[in-house]
Parts: sequence; C-alpha cells; structure tokens
Amino acid sequence: MEKMRAMVLTKCAKIETNPLKLTIIDRHEIKRPNEILIKIEACGVCHSQLHGIEGDWQDIGIPPSLPTVPGHEVVGKIVEIGNAVTKFKVGDRAGITPLLEACQKCSYCLDGKEYLCESSTITGESFKGGYTEYITVHENFATLIPETMKAEYAAPLFCAGITAYKAVKAAEPKPRKKLGIFGIGGVGHMAIQFAKVEDCDVIAFSRSENHLNVAKKLGAIDSMTFSENQTVFLEKLKEKHGLLDAAIVFAPADIVTDTAIKSIKKGGMVVIATVGKNPSFLAFEEKTIRGTLIGSTKDMEQVIKICTEKNIEVITQKFSLENANDALKKLKDSEIEARAVLML
Repeated sequence: MEKMRAMVLTKCAKIETNPLKLTIIDRHEIKRPNEILIKIEACGVCHSQLHGIEGDWQDIGIPPSLPTVPGHEVVGKIVEIGNAVTKFKVGDRAGITPLLEACQKCSYCLDGKEYLCESSTITGESFKGGYTEYITVHENFATLIPETMKAEYAAPLFCAGITAYKAVKAAEPKPRKKLGIFGIGGVGHMAIQFAKVEDCDVIAFSRSENHLNVAKKLGAIDSMTFSENQTVFLEKLKEKHGLLDAAIVFAPADIVTDTAIKSIKKGGMVVIATVGKNPSFLAFEEKTIRGTLIGSTKDMEQVIKICTEKNIEVITQKFSLENANDALKKLKDSEIEARAVLML
C-alpha cells in the first residue's frame, strides 16, 4: 500500500494548539470502476473547516467522526481512472466541491439538487479530505477545469466560488437591484463579482477595513462598516442608500443576520449562507428568508465558465500543507485578505 502525507485531526481543539498533525497515511486507491484518482495541487482553506476543527459545530454532527482529514475545495491532476470512467482521461485537471458523493437515486438527486441528498458524503469529514496529497472521487462529482487555470485560483472556486454564485442566484439578481452583502471574506469577495456580472448595485458590509477596501476594488458601489449598534447602523444605511432590495449573509454571527433582515425593504429577500439561530421575523412585512447550500455539479460547471469568461478575481494567500494550522490561525484572526490556499 502506497502512502501519502496528510494533516490529520484526531481531536477537536482550538487552532492555537495546532490540532492538525502531519501524518503518513495509506494513499487512497480506486476501488470502483467509475472513480478517478486525483493528485492534489491545491486545497482552499474554508472558515467552516475552522469551526469543525475547533468543535464549534459538534452539536450539528460536524465532524461526524474522528480522526479526519479536513479540506473540501480541492483541485488537482487525474493520475488514474477506473475502467468505466467516460467523463475524464488521465492528465485532465479536475476539482471537487464539499459534495464528495450523493446517492443519485433520491428525489433531490433526480431533481438536480444532489447537494441536498440525505445520504450524501461530504469532502473533508472523513479521511477523504483535501489536506493531503491524493483523493479519489466518483467521476460524476468532479468538474473539469482548464489546463490554463492556476491551482491556487481554481481551488477556492469549489467551495467559496460555488457558494457565492449560488447565494447570488438565490437573491434573484437583476440590473440595478440594490443588494447588500454582509461579510466580505473568501466567499463574499466572489459574491460581489457574481452580483456585478448580473448588474446589481452591490453594497458591502464588514467589520474589517481591509475587507471594505477589497469590496470597493471589486466593484461595490459602497462599502460600510458593520456595527452591532443596530439602530445607528440602520439609520446610517437609510440615510445613505435607503433600505436594500435584498441581502446575503456570509458572516457567521446572529446579530448580522438579524440586522440584514431589518436592512431590507418590505417584500425583500435575505439569503442566509451561514449557521446560526433564527432571528426575529415579522410576517406582515412579507420578507422572504431563504437558505442556500453550495450547489450542483451543473452549477459548478457554470462557475468555471463565468470565471473564465468574466475574469472573476480570486484573492488568495498561499501556504504549504504543513502550515495548515498557521493558515487557519490567520483566518481566525482576520489576517487573510480573502482566501487561504494550501499548495501541494
């Protein structure tokens, strides 16, 4: 059995204690005729992985078991294919989203919403994660990427990119729609650009001055500092822009979600792309609250197409596999401008 390096989590703990340990584990091998083996080039570092590693989400079953290899936005080169594979050939470059596999038989899968499948397998919640050198996947859950697309650019598209794209779609974008984006990190900075493709007027909100500057650079018509003093914040928003037509929430804080709902006009929509408590909600204002979760393989193909055609910018900071703890610590401390990426 061939071996590979991996950053393994055996116990949930604060990232400051360096809970990910460089370990030599058995290399994944093709076990089914429709699988491909990918030699990983890069894996994006997602904020949700930080929550999983630190144990914040154990109450919702994340991670489902330990030990685990985190990492769920993976790109690399196909080095071997099963004898029934038709979608790829050896030498192709491909990526994997957090959806490692679904049953392909249930109503969700048959409806093109395989990411909602009750028996799905999630990348990075078992030994099949991206913080390592190789991964196997069913060909139907991998997406071809262009040979010319850099690995550090492509990897974040497979979680942050598809999450941003799907959230913007859920907000029902159209020209001149006033769309607020709350949280401008790895996902939010891409959402601004997908919304701009749809000609929305984007207003960005963040606590970080650095993130507000990024938002402006990427085409937001305005960027405003988020304040937990809700009354003052809402007064300032109304004074500058009036109420929003729609809002998307990427910041994992209940106060942000609550404020976003109050920031939209009657009949408006809030898309929630994070985990948290249900805020107060007045039915008589006819506001819509909608959840969103990554997207389908077809959505992922659209993301690659749009990013190639529209030159969507992906702001990244590169780290080695061995420095995964350091990358996550910097992410926790808001020292990453947008997306950290582990390079293999």
